[in-house]
Amino acid sequence: MTAVGPATELSIETSGLSKRFGHQLAVDGVDLAVPKGSVFGFLGPNGSGKTTTIRLMLGLAAATSGSVRLLGQDMPGQLREVLPRVGALVEGPAFYPFLSGAANLHRLDAADPHVPAATRAARVHSALERVGLTHAADKKVRAYSLGMKQRLGIANALLAPRELLVLDEPTNGLDPQGTREVRSLVRSLAADGATVFVSSHLLAEVEQICTHAAIMSAGRLVAQGTLAELRQAGQARIRVLTPDAGAAAEVLARLGLSAAADGTATTAVPGSTDSSNAGEVLYAPLPAAATAAAGAGAVAPEAVVAALVAAGVRVRGFATEQVSLEERFVALTGEGFDVVQ
Repeated sequence: MTAVGPATELSIETSGLSKRFGHQLAVDGVDLAVPKGSVFGFLGPNGSGKTTTIRLMLGLAAATSGSVRLLGQDMPGQLREVLPRVGALVEGPAFYPFLSGAANLHRLDAADPHVPAATRAARVHSALERVGLTHAADKKVRAYSLGMKQRLGIANALLAPRELLVLDEPTNGLDPQGTREVRSLVRSLAADGATVFVSSHLLAEVEQICTHAAIMSAGRLVAQGTLAELRQAGQARIRVLTPDAGAAAEVLARLGLSAAADGTATTAVPGSTDSSNAGEVLYAPLPAAATAAAGAGAVAPEAVVAALVAAGVRVRGFATEQVSLEERFVALTGEGFDVVQ
């Protein structure tokens, strides 16, 4: 797990955070470190403890053990001082269905003693505009689609300037255009200096908007860091395109590399005499960096190419690759990931 240096200023910091429901340990010793100004993706399969962790962070549930600090303050002890600086959308928005979207926001804003009433109308209008709901401001919420309700929930989190935004599945129920708008909104919030903590099960969203991420599995935090660090922590591999797959696999085996075909076969364009891209794709994991540094099984990529060519294998493509974030997730949790909207 990647550690955050002591000089890094954190917007969210948890230490040994745990929550037990009867005999079930839903959150088990979670140590989160969310850098200030980051867009932080909080990932994990359903039931991994993501929402429970968020509720503990915000003081919506009491921890069994461990500690939480938000914006440098202890929670829940400094809850009254911290929460006005935090905007949150957790477990879907809840509104009065018989009131309009604008009326709901006015009512919620009036319940906040920390914001001035004189600027309420302007702030409600601005929040609705930021989430693309000005056209539906006067429509009753019972007529809103799920995606519109989701946007209204984000608008509520933006009624006042926030240093930290906590968004639980913010694109849930949104169409592709709405998803792009929320993506753009998250980027603009981060550009304005806010830290955005996004819980999501959509890999594409995380990879497009997040600078950092953490992965939960069965209540435990199994990895965290920048997206690049999470990918690099996985085992690198080589990719070979060749029409001589069998011979290539034998050469790789002699080098101590276990090759496997990915089932992809490429063929020349019909009617073309150019067969330079025809062949089968083989993958072989490279030894981990620590192992290679110790000299155990270390094989330089250029040595692999030289061995293949020396054995008469026709190499039509070669590359070294890091595993994708999806592959890293599967390796850590043993579960698949939703990769499409």
